[in-house]
Amino acid sequence: MTRPRPQAAFALLALLSLSLASGCGALKRLAYAPPGRDAVQQPERVVAALAIAPGARVADLGAGGGYFTFRFADAVGPDGRVYAIDIDPDMLAYLRDRVRDEKRANIEVIEAAPNDSKLPAASVELVFLCNTYHHLADRVAYFAALRTRLRPGGRVAIVEYASGDHATSPELIRAELAQAGYTFSAQQSFLDGQSFQIFTPSR
Repeated sequence: MTRPRPQAAFALLALLSLSLASGCGALKRLAYAPPGRDAVQQPERVVAALAIAPGARVADLGAGGGYFTFRFADAVGPDGRVYAIDIDPDMLAYLRDRVRDEKRANIEVIEAAPNDSKLPAASVELVFLCNTYHHLADRVAYFAALRTRLRPGGRVAIVEYASGDHATSPELIRAELAQAGYTFSAQQSFLDGQSFQIFTPSR
């Protein structure tokens, strides 16, 4: 089966993201999961690459409509926990409704501030961001503070557009995370048009 061209998929994402200004929750959810996203985003492969253990604590930072949140919840199992973090009231309401309707006891929805994830201290082994990095303002300060929310051995995984209007280069991400006190740990190269990098706090 022919995969959709990444450029076309990202153009669709950009077009649908215009709906974010409309205040319509349904359109916002569509912007986070447009047709064809799975072929480009490869969510199952992303989750597998993160090697999330049952019982783990994971933060989905910029969770949106829960595209990765519910996959992480399946990965951590009933003894784990996923924090679905966002600042958008419509998305937060949708996530809470879906968590309730699906009886997902292992997902907690958190309303963040633009400069604070609101994660509890030392609460997670993994913080994950998918095409959220470019939305953060003072990223060095943000990720420096985020270090206190990681458990020993914790990781930060960043998937980000590598080109286009909403892109951040992998080199800039590495430089900013280094300033925030992290060490570049690994990268995956299977996502077209996106970088996928993993960082750990520096000793």
